[in-house]
Amino acid sequence: MAMPATGAKHRFEMEYAINASLKILFPYIASASGLAQWFCDDVRLDPDHRLDMVWDKQSHYAEIATQRPGRSIRYVFLDENKRPLSDASYLDFTLESSRITDEVFLRVTDYSEHLDEQERLELWEGLVGKLREQVGG
Repeated sequence: MAMPATGAKHRFEMEYAINASLKILFPYIASASGLAQWFCDDVRLDPDHRLDMVWDKQSHYAEIATQRPGRSIRYVFLDENKRPLSDASYLDFTLESSRITDEVFLRVTDYSEHLDEQERLELWEGLVGKLREQVGG
């Protein structure tokens, strides 16, 4: 089996049950201050409404591509000059609630160059664990 070429993107999708309401959770996935509490070291919003997400003192620029208030948001990553990329990496966060069980789920779709599925699974388990600590769920 041939290995994908460097730069090839892979889609990773997982659902996590979180013991908190949609109203409490949404600001954690859709605001700079909320994201900075669990997702990255810091998040700044520039005057053009682009996000500067900081991990390990490195900036990663993104913009909101789509948003359904209270439900979902997609961040599309930009190049270092804050310009769109073709086949850009993106993160999609969707909140869903079960009418039957009243459980709330966060579905994460991570479309990026990460190759190791196990590494990505562990990364998201850790991030969602931090989110659960923030919301008490």
